[in-house]
Amino acid sequence: MSAAQDRGATVAPVHGLTVLYDAECALCRHVRDWLARQPKLVPVRLVAAASAEARERFPGLDTADLLDEVTVVGDAGQVYRGARAWIVVLWALREHRALAHKLSTPAGMRLARGAVLAAAKYRGRQWGGKGTYRRADGWWYDPVRGWVHTSQTCSDGSCPTG
Repeated sequence: MSAAQDRGATVAPVHGLTVLYDAECALCRHVRDWLARQPKLVPVRLVAAASAEARERFPGLDTADLLDEVTVVGDAGQVYRGARAWIVVLWALREHRALAHKLSTPAGMRLARGAVLAAAKYRGRQWGGKGTYRRADGWWYDPVRGWVHTSQTCSDGSCPTG
């Protein structure tokens, strides 16, 4: 499975979630603290993506990918990334489930993706222009040029088949 793909979202019901976040990111820590205070309909566990606990619990997930983009893992092994991850987290919160349902529509998904891209831009600013923020889908944020999309050429054989 490619780390960028969601897995199992329609196969098994979700009874618990683990949110993997970048503990070095101020925005990520702020959102973690906000999530911890929210009333939940589904239990949500918050785990630093680069921690020993994350590596132990999810050995099949690449730590570098987890630091690039928020990842949420369901209790039955479902994996959600990016905008879908935020939607499933909102779905788990008592006061935000209705918003999650709205964001799960095609129009709502565009808004959710925009929010994720805005968060990535903010994260890029935290680095003071010292680096770039890259997503698995080919989009990356360069503090000088802004958002850039690079199509995969597959010339090195790294693209998925079929």
